Amino acid sequence: MSQNAKHAENEALACARFVRTSPQKLNLVATQIRGMSVPKALDELSFSKRRVAGDVRKVLQSAVANAENNQQLDVDRLFISEAYVGKTMVFKRFRARARGRVGRIQKFFSRVTIVVREREEKETA
Repeated sequence: MSQNAKHAENEALACARFVRTSPQKLNLVATQIRGMSVPKALDELSFSKRRVAGDVRKVLQSAVANAENNQQLDVDRLFISEAYVGKTMVFKRFRARARGRVGRIQKFFSRVTIVVREREEKETA
């Protein structure tokens, strides 16, 4: 997805590009918060035992700040409409093994994108 992609008037996004964890681990946290309201998701990430939850929390706070400052959205009515993860680069390292061989080590980097949307008001009769 390009940075210039247009989004609706009632949504804002934030992206972290080089998160030092594998996409598989990061996707577990993104799946956990997808569709939640923002305060509930922030609480969930604050008390999560996963190390990468802190990075996801920062991206979510940035998306909320973008919604408040750039789109003038109501922070109390925001929810996470999209949270997706992508693969970026891989550092390839080698470790010496027995009998002159090498063991390949791959160090993965990921990107996480969070889109928050303002919930429409429901009319009560």
